[in-house]
Amino acid sequence: MVVSQAVVFAPEQTLTVIAYVLAGCLGGCLSGLIPGIHANTIAFVLAGIAPDLPGPPVCVGAAVLATGVVHTFLDIAPALALGVPDPSMAATALPGHRLVLAGRGKEALLLSALGSASAVAVAAVLAVPLTWLVSSVLPVFESNRRFAFALIILALLATESMPFGTAGGLLSVVSSGGLGLLVLPLDPTGIVSVGGVLMPLFAGLFGAPVLLESLGGHGYGPQQQAEISLSPRAVGGFGIIGSLCGAVVGYVPGVSSAVAATLALVAVPRRYGSRGFIVTTSGVNTANCIFALFALVALGEPRTGVLVALGRTNAPIQLGLLACTIGIGAAFGFVAVVTVGPAYLDVIGSIEQTLLTLVVLFVLCLLTLILTGGVGVVIFLVSAIIGLVPGRFHVKRAHLMGVLLVPLLVNG
Repeated sequence: MVVSQAVVFAPEQTLTVIAYVLAGCLGGCLSGLIPGIHANTIAFVLAGIAPDLPGPPVCVGAAVLATGVVHTFLDIAPALALGVPDPSMAATALPGHRLVLAGRGKEALLLSALGSASAVAVAAVLAVPLTWLVSSVLPVFESNRRFAFALIILALLATESMPFGTAGGLLSVVSSGGLGLLVLPLDPTGIVSVGGVLMPLFAGLFGAPVLLESLGGHGYGPQQQAEISLSPRAVGGFGIIGSLCGAVVGYVPGVSSAVAATLALVAVPRRYGSRGFIVTTSGVNTANCIFALFALVALGEPRTGVLVALGRTNAPIQLGLLACTIGIGAAFGFVAVVTVGPAYLDVIGSIEQTLLTLVVLFVLCLLTLILTGGVGVVIFLVSAIIGLVPGRFHVKRAHLMGVLLVPLLVNG
């Protein structure tokens, strides 16, 4: 890996880089708004066609990173409107959906944008010292991984009322965890082999059950104008908590932002409810994307799918350029959330609920088949059945994060 920090003023190259970054921003917007599509999908497509693109590898690499950053801002929209979350937003999908049903979807979008923006602010201040600190204590965490993941599971179960809720939470953790142990080692491939096993797994666990449970419903009504109910202090505090959780996990191999979101979820006091969840998990999502870049520079290993795709472009890691890319992507993502997001909610809300549900389920099945093949479709269907468990026990869907936590606990 080559890390370059040289600053060269070349107007033509600068314009080329900006054009690629903006193209990546549009790709991240697209992937964020389409249910079931992850930023990794677009990033690996870009990496795959990189040799055929006219620009130098550094431009393609910047586009890949911009895709990932913008996606972390926009992926809240399908989670709110359809209940089909990106894996990293799974922990907050249902709480956010409740806000939409109450007519507070535009507030939820703004809260999410502020949570993600908090991650950028935290990264600007703490990137270098936090990289040094986490790199120093990482060996200690690595030697106590099982204990840490066990504590997260127990903390989640402790949020339920006894004993029925705890039993439902435990069943959700065990069933999803068993599924994770079986399917996470798999690498299903389809016509376009960029899906990965997480796509059908999370679409089934967190997306399909919400859609199935909404069949025959009336959808949601008009959304009120955005007016944040949380105090600025609370928004800033939850943004920082989420950012720090996402930052720490950005350095830990094998642990995704979805796990960090679950950890942050436990830290949100119950009285702040859905709003606190949204700010915190959005901060986790964006922080993980940003701090993983610094982990790549410091430790030499990519921690996210987007950074793996970045490596496949053979682009040199020019930290200054990529930091600017993050800034542009964050600004683009923030504006897109507060402008495109409300229109997205209005359009989805105007469609007849049963028709919308059936179309989205069909699209999810079709995407699963295209990206992950027949094996992926089976994973999607089994995951959907397990995903119905929390609703039957009236417990948090976050317990389904056992799909990642249990394998991490078992495999260390």
